[in-house]
Parts: sequence; C-alpha cells; structure tokens
Amino acid sequence: MDARGRGTGATALPVSADADKREAGEKQQGVPLADAGWAGAEPRGAPDTSMLMFFDSLHGLLRVLIISLLAYAWLVFVLRLSGKRSLAKLNAFDLVVTVALGSTLATVLLTKDVAFAEGALAFCMLALLQWIVAQASIRSSWFSDLVRSRPRLLVEDGDFRDSAMRDERVTRAEVEASIRKSGIGRIEDVGAVVLESDGSMSVLERSDGAYTVLRSVAR
Repeated sequence: MDARGRGTGATALPVSADADKREAGEKQQGVPLADAGWAGAEPRGAPDTSMLMFFDSLHGLLRVLIISLLAYAWLVFVLRLSGKRSLAKLNAFDLVVTVALGSTLATVLLTKDVAFAEGALAFCMLALLQWIVAQASIRSSWFSDLVRSRPRLLVEDGDFRDSAMRDERVTRAEVEASIRKSGIGRIEDVGAVVLESDGSMSVLERSDGAYTVLRSVAR
C-alpha cells in the first residue's frame, strides 16, 4: 500500500508540473515578453524604435510640407497687414510678440495636435494685441511707461555714470565695446552713450552744442 502510494505520488508530480506549465503558458500567451517577466525583451512584430527618430511616416512629412507653405504665407500676410511695428523691438511687449510669433510658427509646423486654423488664429491674436498695446502707448503716457522702459544715460561728455551702470547691470567693458563698434577710439571723444529700451547702446560723438535727442533719456 505504501509502495503504491509512493508510486502514485511519484507519477503525480510530473503531471502537476506539466499542468502548471500549460496554465502559465495560456496566461502569458499574447502578452509582451517584457510584461511576462523577460527583462529587455521586445514583443514579436514590434516596430523598430531606433528608426522612428529618422522617419515616422509619409503622412507626417506631407503634413509638414503643406502646413509650412500655408503657415508661412499666412504669417507674411498678417505681418504686412499689421505694419512694420509688429516686428519692432521698441518695448518689452514688442519683443514678446516677436518671440511668440516664431514659437507659434514652429508649434504649428511640428505639432500634430495643433491645426492650421488654430495657428492662423494665434498669429492674428498676437498681431492684434501688439496693435492694441501700441495704440494705448501712444494715447497714454502712463501706459507707455508701463510697457516701455526709459532709455538710460551711461556716459556723458566722456565720463562714466557708475550709478546708472550699476542700476542697469552694465559693465565698463560692455560700454567700451559699443564705443569701439561706433568707430570712436577715445572715451574723451564720446558725448553720450545711451542704453536704449531694447537693450542696445547708442553712442553720440562729443559736440559743442546741446544734445537735444537726450530729452527723453533718464539720468
């Protein structure tokens, strides 16, 4: 009886192990190898992800081609309609609009979730906002001071204005570089250096008369 029991138990083990393997195989059938516990394995028929960085689909290339032509033409039309001021950098808002136009164009071209109509509307809204800010700046000096920083005098009659340079975080080396670019070789020959609202520097030669263009410049 014990021999038979031991014999029965000996033969039952392989059967149970085979059943467990079959059950596990049925559960794992159709599951990616990585999910089944195989680290680093890829399922059969999976696309080669290394090629996706170079080529996705012909539809994607065709979309970029068509949208590029439409978006570029529409942007040129909007800029021509809104005037030269749309590309000016006379104040901080002008700079923001210029950067935003380029960012919007890139988004429309390369982002599939953004339709051309949405990008075209964004171009129009940026140009409209810039026009509104420009008109408000012309009509209100308070609003103009809010969106546009006043130019600052950094050098006057060959003398550096150190307090103004500290406030504007400008070094003497940077001021001297702008003087050299203007073609002046001596600081004594400089009448004025003005840090403009767009961050550029204007250099004036020394003159015996009064500098009437400095009336709106902060000292």
